[in-house]
Amino acid sequence: MARRLWRSVRGRTTLGATLVVAVALLLGAFSFYGVLSASIHGSTERAAEQRLEELVSRFDGPGRRGPDQLDDDLVQLLGRDGSVRASSEEAADALGATPLPVDDDPQVVRIDGEPMVVVSDDVEGDQTLVLAVPMDEDAETLATVATLLVIAVPALLLLVAVTTWLVTGRALRPVTRIRQEVEGITAERLDHRVPVPDTADEIHSLAVTMNGMLDRLDAAATAQRRFVSDASHELRSPLATIRQHAELAQAHPEVTSIDELAEVVAEEGLRLQGIVESLLLLARLDEGVTGSTEPVDLDDLALAEVRRLRAAGLDVDGSGIRAARTAGDPRLLGQLLRNLADNAARHSNGRVAIGVESRPQHVVLTVEDDGSGIPPEERDRIFERFVRLDEARSRDAGGSGLGLAIAQGIATAAHGAIAVDASRWGGARFTVTLPLAGPLS
Repeated sequence: MARRLWRSVRGRTTLGATLVVAVALLLGAFSFYGVLSASIHGSTERAAEQRLEELVSRFDGPGRRGPDQLDDDLVQLLGRDGSVRASSEEAADALGATPLPVDDDPQVVRIDGEPMVVVSDDVEGDQTLVLAVPMDEDAETLATVATLLVIAVPALLLLVAVTTWLVTGRALRPVTRIRQEVEGITAERLDHRVPVPDTADEIHSLAVTMNGMLDRLDAAATAQRRFVSDASHELRSPLATIRQHAELAQAHPEVTSIDELAEVVAEEGLRLQGIVESLLLLARLDEGVTGSTEPVDLDDLALAEVRRLRAAGLDVDGSGIRAARTAGDPRLLGQLLRNLADNAARHSNGRVAIGVESRPQHVVLTVEDDGSGIPPEERDRIFERFVRLDEARSRDAGGSGLGLAIAQGIATAAHGAIAVDASRWGGARFTVTLPLAGPLS
């Protein structure tokens, strides 16, 4: 349990913050103690030197007093040979005839186990006056400071750890709620959303992003269910027609003939084949399979469609076809043009126009008709799968509602785009923009 706790974000954040603060406090405590110790020792040395200057002035001045007349100071007067000539009562009791060390700089020595700072200065007669000042007050001050640091540093570390633990826990509380909510979201509950905190921080952004992802998943799942339902309906219709005619021929052979049954089966079989091939093509486009990529003369494909529609008895205007080359799969681009042409022929009143032109950065293909047109609010929806704006006419004409979806998928796979607006005759005009392949040969 403890190992799992410290492996959590909350535990690692608390541990990391505590360790960083601990290092900073320890470095600060040692530095402060060292600076304070040097400052106190320096103050003691300066006080000792000032006291020595006073004693030297008394010794050299008129009415001078010797060290033996001092009671509270530990003072010795040393001769040229370093022997003790005179000493204060305190120095005599503590050192006897043992001389204090003489140096130009202050020294720290222990006398009767207590640290003292020793300073010295020359006086008349080649003699040296030596003074020892106790440092017990310095030691007490430093001991008090050390005790306070030993208490304060752990207390501050504990305060930092507790504060970090509480603040991190409060900051991560929305994450816990988001996790609990996400755990309960299944394919049947994609309409549920995670709570968004009121804070404008990273947790807020995470919740918004999570809800956006759930929105996309919900939309994709809804589209998938609708697609499966529509596909099942489309496949069921020709199968039901074949079954009905087969049952009729079996139950009442005198009503129909083998030729009539074969004609129905062949017609509905072709319809089934078209739907299945369209579904397979859409699946390939969804997977990013775009076929080969090579230069394609789009004007040749457009002229072929013009000839095909004219052979079907339509008035087709091909005067807007200009030489233009794009890059892509010739078969898929031909399918795109065929779907748009069939859609225009199905909804026209007899007139269709196909145009191709090359522009500086891209190639533009247009297919328009003189039909009833498409309402502006429906122009985005017509590219969805199995969508029919005129249900009865589309079914009677054999449309499956997949042609425009396939056209959009092919255009997108070829790094192009497709849009629809009103034609010059008031019908529908589809405009496909494709990348330019390069100079024509």
